[in-house]
Amino acid sequence: MGEGDLVTGEDHRDRHHRDRRQVEQTVDVLQEPGDFAVGAAEIGRRLGLVDDRRWERFERKREALTRELARLRSSWVSPKLIERHEYERVLGQAVEREYTLMDLLRRPEVSYKSLMTLPGTGPAVDDGEVAEQVEIQAKYQGYIERQQDEIARHEAQESMHLPLDFDYRTVRGLSIEVQQKLNQHRPQTVGQATRISGITPAAISLLLVHLKRGFSAAKKTA
Repeated sequence: MGEGDLVTGEDHRDRHHRDRRQVEQTVDVLQEPGDFAVGAAEIGRRLGLVDDRRWERFERKREALTRELARLRSSWVSPKLIERHEYERVLGQAVEREYTLMDLLRRPEVSYKSLMTLPGTGPAVDDGEVAEQVEIQAKYQGYIERQQDEIARHEAQESMHLPLDFDYRTVRGLSIEVQQKLNQHRPQTVGQATRISGITPAAISLLLVHLKRGFSAAKKTA
């Protein structure tokens, strides 16, 4: 075995140890059932980088988080059942109707720890990492869902098929240069059109508006 082989073997071992540390750190630090943490942990598990003890710990935390999020979504508080001053202490104001605990936790000024001091809202989870992730998911779930919707819309637009015999000169607002490029390249999908040099996002927006109007007209005449 030459010197180059020895260096290669050492690099491989170093890379293996580095990957193992990264997966272990992910399982240690990211204990929520988010896509990244779960994906990293499951990949590490398949590669044999996450042992049984660490995996069971991850699973317990994931299950505890899932249970607590479900409890917060299904537990309701009412202005009739809790004194006004208690709401003002935790929320900064009284409530006039029923709310789920999840609704209250989504408020920027409310923490999970303080919310659990409202009479009848506990018991709180006793794992600090799980409690932290409960609050993170409650605060940012709306943002995450909006981003997922945006990604889904983008993917749907990317895969939208374009008629091969379509005359792009009929799209109002497109420059002559853009019309010529689209007629020349004949993209099969909107995604392909976006990758043609010189086709701007504004041009794609005009094209999408034209296509949607065409589809609506076709439905009305069908």
